[in-house]
Amino acid sequence: MKIEDFDFDLPEHLIAQTPLKNRAASKLLVMNREENSMTHRHFNNVLDYLNPGDCLVLNNTKVLPARLYGVKEGTGAKIELLLLHQRELNEWEVLVKPAKKVKIGTRIFFGEGKLVATCTEIQEHGGRVVQFEYQGIFLEVLTELGEMPLPPYIKEQLTDQNRYQTVYAEAEGSAAAPTAGLHFTEDLLAAARDKGIEIAFVTLHVGLGTFRPVSVDQIEDHDMHSEFYHLSPAEAEKMQRTKENGGRLIAVGTTSTRTIETIAAEHKGEIVAAKGWTSIFIYPPYQFKAIDGMITNFHLPKSTLVMLVSALAGREFVMEAYQSAIENNYRFFSFGDAMLII
Repeated sequence: MKIEDFDFDLPEHLIAQTPLKNRAASKLLVMNREENSMTHRHFNNVLDYLNPGDCLVLNNTKVLPARLYGVKEGTGAKIELLLLHQRELNEWEVLVKPAKKVKIGTRIFFGEGKLVATCTEIQEHGGRVVQFEYQGIFLEVLTELGEMPLPPYIKEQLTDQNRYQTVYAEAEGSAAAPTAGLHFTEDLLAAARDKGIEIAFVTLHVGLGTFRPVSVDQIEDHDMHSEFYHLSPAEAEKMQRTKENGGRLIAVGTTSTRTIETIAAEHKGEIVAAKGWTSIFIYPPYQFKAIDGMITNFHLPKSTLVMLVSALAGREFVMEAYQSAIENNYRFFSFGDAMLII
């Protein structure tokens, strides 16, 4: 398929720059695949479309305050560093700006020396590997000195850092939030449980590859980034039991979807405890192995995320839904409105 098949014109004013005060007040576009219908609701109506015995699959990853601003030893040049992936205890793969100023052996000071990074390796794509030095606990130092790494299309400052975390965020390690989950509140999750809906958690640490544009004409030629995932035995059992009892697995977000589909593809449709790295690239005409529905935000034109949604709901139906969302002034991207595909 061609990249142009997933393009659409998005007015810039529809790119949400700030989150709503009430998480569940966002709009919800319900796409029913059997009826080929679209319904405009609000997110706090989402449970109307879920049944007792269904299972919501949530990604409990937590975003690190992974953007750091420091100075280069010797010259005082300003350096921006973005944590991508932890290799060892104090060794991280990072992005740096300006990269040309950071060579092997370069030392960068943050917070007047509370944290020091030494470049130990230059990677093929221009990234760096650094070794950190600090006193105390790394996450506490990072929380003090770091900033939340908002996506590049968000220009506004985020006053409440927790609004770029889900209310159930627990496993620290992401460079970006699993944004479909931002709509859930504690009350909404409690109401789901009261209705007999199972809540299950996966962990997939979202990498910045999520925002990397597709630069090829034929989407089959795109090289997907890898991300670390983990599914515990207890959570896998919840999902497998749901399937065996005839319930639906509703994935909250593309990250949860990719995790479950990776595991199901490797275990003949079974959902089992697993962990590892996934680079699964889902696009039409992919046949889903486990997921029955999905809650997701509205994504960038020509992105791998639009392709994944199109694999589940059909490209033409998705393009119709996106056009309807634009006509009804839905908010797009990370802090935007939501879609439910059933």
